[in-house]
Formats: sequence, C-alpha cells, structure tokens
Amino acid sequence: MKLQQLRYIVEIQRQGLNVSEAAESLYTSQPGISKQVRLLEDELGVTIFERSGKRFTGVTEPGRTVLSLAERILSEAENLKRAAADFSTGERGRLVLAATHTQARYALPVVVRDFVARHPGVKLEMHQGSPTQIAEWVQAGEADIGIATEALDQYPQLMTLPVRQWNHCVIAPSGHPILTAKPLSLHELVKWPLITYDTAFAGRSRINRAFERINVIPNVVLTALDADVIKTYVSLGLGLGIISTLAFDEQRDAGLTALDASHLFESNTTRLAVRRGVYLRRHDYALIELFAPHLTRRVVELTMQGGGEAYQL
Repeated sequence: MKLQQLRYIVEIQRQGLNVSEAAESLYTSQPGISKQVRLLEDELGVTIFERSGKRFTGVTEPGRTVLSLAERILSEAENLKRAAADFSTGERGRLVLAATHTQARYALPVVVRDFVARHPGVKLEMHQGSPTQIAEWVQAGEADIGIATEALDQYPQLMTLPVRQWNHCVIAPSGHPILTAKPLSLHELVKWPLITYDTAFAGRSRINRAFERINVIPNVVLTALDADVIKTYVSLGLGLGIISTLAFDEQRDAGLTALDASHLFESNTTRLAVRRGVYLRRHDYALIELFAPHLTRRVVELTMQGGGEAYQL
C-alpha cells in the first residue's frame, strides 16, 4: 500500500468519481490511476468503487470505510510534514490566509503589519474571496486559516472559533432626510433605494431576515462585494447603504454619515477557521492570537481536542 494510491482514491471521490478529472488534478494519467486503484483493491481484498464498464459509478460499503481511513492517513501524513518543518525550519515557512474583502481591508492591516515585523522569515500570502470560497480553500488545504462572517460554520470539516461580534450601520450622504428619522426603523428604510452586500457576504442573510420578519421587500438597487463600492455609490446619491460598522470611519468617509442599526439587524459573528485535525505551526498560532488575542494557543488546542467551538464570546 502506498500513500499515492490513497491520494488517488480520495481525489477520485472528490472529483465525483470522474477519473479523468482526478488525473488532471493530480498531474498524472487516467490509465495510471485506474491501474493503481485495481492494485490497491487487490491488496486490500475489497472493491472500493462500483463500476459500469470502465467507469466508476459509486462507492461500495467497504469502499466508504477505506476512503474515510485513507483521508485520515493522508491528513496525518501531512501533519507529520508540517510538524517536522515547524521544528526544523524554525521561523521560516509559508502561511496562507484567506479572508473576505471586509476583513482584509478593515480588520487585518495592523495584524498583517505586526505579523510580518515579528516573523520576517515567514512568507505570508493573503487570498480574498467569498465566504464559501474561503471555506473550500481551507477545507482543501489551499489556505491555512480562513476568516469570514458567513459560511464557515456550515462546513463540518472545519473547526471554527468566534473572533468578534459586530453590527450593521446605515450610511447616507450628509443632509439626507433619513438622518432626521428618530428612531430609525425598517419601515423608514423601505421608503428609499438601498445598496448593500451581495447575498453571501458580511451578514447579508441577517439583513434579509429582518425585512422578512415585517413582511416587506426592500428596494435593493445594487449589491456589491465590499463596503468601498457601496460607499462610492451612496456618495453618488444612488441610495442608502447598509454596511458593517467596521467599514465606516468618520474622517476617511467624509461626506457620509452613519446611523446605528444594531436595533434593526441581528449582530454578526466573525469566525476564524482551520481544518479539523490539522497540525498548527507556531506561526499559525502567532497570527491567530494577533488577530484575536482571546484565542491563545491553549484555547485553540483545547477547542481542537474537543472537536467543536468551545470558546464562546
């Protein structure tokens, strides 16, 4: 039995039993993968994949057990490499951080600055994407740490840790009539065109639920992936904006006024995610604690041992 054979069967499963796509993903040939799968099945004495001719059409009952064990073996093999590198290379290596635009633009700059200053031998890469993309990158091992508000806690393969809670605010051009509305209400907001986040970003699901609860449909004229775009179009008079309070700064956003909307929309929780069972290196823990000081190495280790979200805000 070889680790490469285990990689083949796991990748075949990931690619929906498409051997051609598995071969392309692993930079090898389809006949080569098929041969190795047969050799592994012969060695184990079980059939892993159901077949129709040369095509794989399903996973057998013993195959499901084999695949589950193969994933664990490959994960531990990767952990061995990560642990060895952690001890042998010291303060050198590569850390891939995946985050949404809001986190990358407003929450992470000081963290990244301080991390780079303290760990000059670690190459830090930041990938920006949607919450779903971030979850998938971390799950696939393409990112070491993921940070987002939505989606992360919907992936059982990820361990999530709460970082902070935040609320939305409503932004308007200076002099807009909404600024005199007291108290600010959802019924007042539906009178105006609105600009807010795309459906998968920055607590948009909570915005939708708030309007659904009072059985009204807001006039959302534009959605965007980040707050900078929203603020630009609010400044042009296209509508009122609903953004994270994290993304508004009175000095930087001159000409706009923010109204507290914490009483209108549920609060949101930013979460940090890593793969379950992954070996975290010293610089992984260092970045986590810089971003969320309450998530010390001990807290993270205890959460990983417990297999859930042990720390509560």
